[in-house]
Amino acid sequence: MEEEIDDESLDLFEPFYDDEWAEQMHCAVTVCDTEGKILYMNEKSRATFASHGDLIGHNMFECHSLQSQAKIRELMATDGTNSYTIQKNGVKKMIYQTTWKRDGKVAGLVEISMVIPEEMPHYVRS
Repeated sequence: MEEEIDDESLDLFEPFYDDEWAEQMHCAVTVCDTEGKILYMNEKSRATFASHGDLIGHNMFECHSLQSQAKIRELMATDGTNSYTIQKNGVKKMIYQTTWKRDGKVAGLVEISMVIPEEMPHYVRS
């Protein structure tokens, strides 16, 4: 992840974003633009990927498989959402990915990663 990306487009996100809510959350929040450039990571996200250094301004596609890259591109092209669970180092997480928009047009992707219990209640409501 050596290649730095021009900081100009980081300003694309800033005027519309108050990150206080994301900094207070008990989950990782990562935001990228449509090219995959990471625009924002809350503290939990930065801590999760701390071993990779400061990733803001870098391209997230560099650390994803070709299959994951294709899925992310599909989400942005179709204004889609994606959710799944993972388990790593004995910790189970739910990953939720969704587009974010600017002026009604898809401007990138938000990924929220939250630790979940091994067994979780499920409720059916009417």
